[in-house]
Amino acid sequence: MNNTSIAGMKRTHMCGQLRLSDAGQEVTVNGWVDRVRDNGGVLFLLVRDRAGIVQCTFDKSVNKDLFDIAFTCRTEFVVAVRGKLVARDEAAINKKMPTGEVEIIAEDIRILSKAETTPFEIDDTKEVGDQVRLKYRYLDLRRPSMQKNLMLRHRVTQVARNYFDEQGFIEIETPMLTKSTPEGARDYLVPSRVHPGKFYALPQSPQQYKQLLMLAGMDRYIQITRCFRDEDLRADRQPEFTQIDLEMSFVEQDDVIAVNEGFLKRVFKEVLDIDIQLPLPRLTWREAMDRFGSDKPDTRFGFEIKDISDIAANCGFGVFKGAVEAGGTVRLININGYADKFPRKEIDKLADFVKTYRAKGLAWMKVASDGSMTSSFAKFLTEEEIAAIKERADMHENDVLFVVADASEETALVSLGALRCELAKRLSLAKKDDFKLLWVTEFPQFEYSEEEDRLVAKHHPFTAPMDEDIPLLDTDPAKVRAKAYDIILNGCELGGGSIRINDPELQQRMFRALDAVAHPLTGDARVLGDLGQRKVFIIIQVEQLALFFRERLAVKVEQQAHFERFAFHRRASLNSVKCFAFTSNVIILPYICRGVKGKIAENTNFVHIIYVCFILPMML
Repeated sequence: MNNTSIAGMKRTHMCGQLRLSDAGQEVTVNGWVDRVRDNGGVLFLLVRDRAGIVQCTFDKSVNKDLFDIAFTCRTEFVVAVRGKLVARDEAAINKKMPTGEVEIIAEDIRILSKAETTPFEIDDTKEVGDQVRLKYRYLDLRRPSMQKNLMLRHRVTQVARNYFDEQGFIEIETPMLTKSTPEGARDYLVPSRVHPGKFYALPQSPQQYKQLLMLAGMDRYIQITRCFRDEDLRADRQPEFTQIDLEMSFVEQDDVIAVNEGFLKRVFKEVLDIDIQLPLPRLTWREAMDRFGSDKPDTRFGFEIKDISDIAANCGFGVFKGAVEAGGTVRLININGYADKFPRKEIDKLADFVKTYRAKGLAWMKVASDGSMTSSFAKFLTEEEIAAIKERADMHENDVLFVVADASEETALVSLGALRCELAKRLSLAKKDDFKLLWVTEFPQFEYSEEEDRLVAKHHPFTAPMDEDIPLLDTDPAKVRAKAYDIILNGCELGGGSIRINDPELQQRMFRALDAVAHPLTGDARVLGDLGQRKVFIIIQVEQLALFFRERLAVKVEQQAHFERFAFHRRASLNSVKCFAFTSNVIILPYICRGVKGKIAENTNFVHIIYVCFILPMML
């Protein structure tokens, strides 16, 4: 019976850690057979563990029994090898391997476990389908790239814990089985055995708990935590993921940014041995959108967006002029030095690309290396207008301009922002080892929701506005900027946060601003529905309805009705609700939202009510 015990053959070194400085030592390595090379009377086993690969040499003329055992080894056999580490002959040095200057002259080998032929090679250079990789995940995780990722993650979390501990943060674990609260995505629910019919929710983030910790005086909290969000998959988001979650008290935005910049500097140095210069660049949200068409700009390459709306406003090209007259914009990017890479066929494909971002089309102008110009719109412009566009775009020979005109500024910017990134990818300009970090600050406090036909909080309604913008909450909320900030790396959002409102009066003003944006509450009803659907939605303040309810609750209910699911706010919706009808034509529907409690009448169960909807059929 073969001896498969590790006793007496425990490793003294990891395979990938052996170097020329270790030559002359007796070493033992444990790992998997990566490759077998039979060179006649000499056999080479390349043994792999998570640290790397080392070559073990078996000479038949020296020890035939040992050679015969090694000869039975196949890839992915688990072995233990003991021998003397020696320097390789100069001609045998493999500079592609970190251990390529040394080899182990084997004195003993033990096969700890045999393996069948694997369904794919454990080799990063081999293409393997995702389904096969996931089916044999334990084999996939043996690949050096996967192990490198896991070890990289380990190093990052270790650096994070050490750094934030030095900065006075306390690591606190928060519950995983929680009460469901409105957040940005759907919750994953876990049924309770003890309480039939009731469910726990898995946390989308430790949001409520870390606020409790701040209220409890913990001051600085950190947690490397799992988060769960039942939402559509994205390239950078899984249903469950891990984030470094932190919260701070008694600070301003610059304090939070400084702490996180220090962490980034530490982790880049200790994990990747890369020095980053502090402070990191900052862009306001407005500047990021205007220059890069994205609130997470990739600054590894140029192709910045330019505004030519003033030039196009009175030009002879109807597409440009019409966009400006409609309150929109005309923007362009200059792909400088690459005009020869974009024949007409490729440009037509790019036009299809920007249409996926709601742009209606893509205009272009190209100057060849010999100075000749071709364009899809130049014939409609004067020489002066063409010259002005070239000057604004800083256009030279072998440059090509791509132009988007749209009545929506957002559409023009976002489509060109996506196009500049796509072109940089096709031209191989975005280098993976070029790390460009920056902050994006001063996000809008509100954003317009086409679905709801109203402004809603861009981040959340508890984000503090910029001090100088507070007066605008009552007069022009769309112009209010938030104390919110994102950290961006090469076009990817690494993280973000905001300063929270700590003044109850300011918080109430924020809620009132959100209300006023949706429907100005002056005591007059506002029509929100589509008359073609024979329905009108009227929103009135609860305070104005209190008296109405007290009067009507004494009236005999003439009819009861069920209403289908009705969503009026992205964070609140109603399942089929049993509603009270006080006449045959008027139905009162409660609109439920978190945040503010209001009790309309003592003998009703309507709590957490901010508004009540009256649905009046136009069939009176």
